[in-house]
Amino acid sequence: MLMLKIVTVVGPFSNIYNRYTTPFLIPKSQVPSPKPLNQKILEAKKPKGYSLVWISILSTMTVEVKAEATQVAEVVVSQQEDALKAVKETDKVEGENKVLEAEAKVVEKSSSYREESNFLSDLKEHEKKALNELKSKLEEAILGNNLFKEEEKPKGGEKEKDQEAKEGEACEKDGEKKSDGDEEGRENQEGGEAKKPNVDSEEKTIEVDKNQECEEEKKIVEIDRDISLWGVPLLPSKGVEGTDVVLLKFLRAREFKVSEALEMLKKTLQWRKDNKIDSILHEDLGTDLAPAAYMSGVDREGHPICYNIFGVLDNEELYQKTFGTEEKREQFLRWRFQLMEKGIQKLDFKRDGVNSLLQINDLKNSPAPSKKEVRVSIKQAVGLLQDNYPEFVARNIFINVPFLYYAFHALLSPFLTQRTKSKFVVARPAKVTETLLKYIPIEEIPIQYGGLKRENDFEFSGEDGGASELLIKAGSTEVIEIPTPEVGTTFIWDLAVLGWEVKYKEEFVPTDEGSYTIIVQKGKKIGTNDGPIRNTFKTNEPGKIVLTIENTSTKKKKKVFYRHKINKSCF
Repeated sequence: MLMLKIVTVVGPFSNIYNRYTTPFLIPKSQVPSPKPLNQKILEAKKPKGYSLVWISILSTMTVEVKAEATQVAEVVVSQQEDALKAVKETDKVEGENKVLEAEAKVVEKSSSYREESNFLSDLKEHEKKALNELKSKLEEAILGNNLFKEEEKPKGGEKEKDQEAKEGEACEKDGEKKSDGDEEGRENQEGGEAKKPNVDSEEKTIEVDKNQECEEEKKIVEIDRDISLWGVPLLPSKGVEGTDVVLLKFLRAREFKVSEALEMLKKTLQWRKDNKIDSILHEDLGTDLAPAAYMSGVDREGHPICYNIFGVLDNEELYQKTFGTEEKREQFLRWRFQLMEKGIQKLDFKRDGVNSLLQINDLKNSPAPSKKEVRVSIKQAVGLLQDNYPEFVARNIFINVPFLYYAFHALLSPFLTQRTKSKFVVARPAKVTETLLKYIPIEEIPIQYGGLKRENDFEFSGEDGGASELLIKAGSTEVIEIPTPEVGTTFIWDLAVLGWEVKYKEEFVPTDEGSYTIIVQKGKKIGTNDGPIRNTFKTNEPGKIVLTIENTSTKKKKKVFYRHKINKSCF
């Protein structure tokens, strides 16, 4: 529920307050007075019989709506003197509004995300200071063996405590026996019995040694100087380049607050130890969920790409197999952490290297809200990933997004920092290919999203280079020619058109003018539902393959991507 509170604010700061509120329409008879100063812009657009009131949305994102016979709004109304003063300051307020609008435009233009630099020379002074302070505290924590909390150790620790208690009791019993022996010795001497050999000093020495051993066993603690995270040593004094890269991730996740960053790092190490994450890559967690999330390709900046396909989880059989019991849900979480670890294996952990992933979230046919187990498990997975894998996502791209997501995103957006918002990219179904092309080359985009990448493709690879690009103006036609001078050679080609809605045909035109042109593919219209084209042709005489694309639109340009090569599989 969203907590809504009707508040009218006047005075010199009313423009700042109302800038972060949301306009609602209510009948004139229920309008509180006085009105906000900055409502003049929207006054002309209101329906007849209604007036504008600004309703503040509380940052807690909870809502409480009270329905009574009479609608009651809690209104903060200033005194008449404040109202008169506010009227005099209207010009000043409007000037402030213009400044704020100008600032907003600047922020909007600079909203694209750029991964932060890990070079010390690029850090701000307070960031350098925070990094050095964290390194100092981490060094102290490692050498002092204070990274892990004893109370959070596995149950095996209780057995060790019991063993120590037993050893302590044994030491005490040995001491009691010794004292009893001394008393008996004195009694025997008093009784005039023969003197025994003098072994008191030897017994005392042995007893002291035993007591010292008992104490030393409790005090001896091994210091792990080789402790590492994602294969990167954490002891700062070792001077490893990747140490700074890892520590900066935790600092950025906590706004460079050193104590909070160190605490986050400690919790991550403890979580990994308790859940045996360091060995998770060697676990066999099955392949049932492989279509739901997988790593494939890299973006234009070299970031490994992780695809999350939520529609797969809507399958009833897979749903029951994955979320049917608590044990299966735990298995799902381990599988997701394993996938994250596989992605991290592809990172450099170098100042000038690739240190984060690109995530693409396909929301098409996502599970219905009624499937509670999916929502709970995904929420839990997201929470644990955020807590234990900080700053590992360069961008989060959401595709095939339903309309309701836009409404939710618009509601949530004012409460997110500019840095967080800059990592989010949202694309509706009609703009999927166009959006992905901004960040990923066409040959790395899967064919189901309008790209040229096919699963288990044995024809084209990264060694073949990128695809060529051609722009077709509205209402015009372009021709692509592929020379085939050698006889008996089989050629293969890929072609994709951004937006499609074109006429397309394929022909082989022989070099000999006396030969006939061969139609490889008859001319046909290709719509937005048609995927990228792949075709082959074996030449029996020298000539050229001609691909003709006609842009039937009279307004929009079309962008064509194509590549070709000799078909290796035909040799």
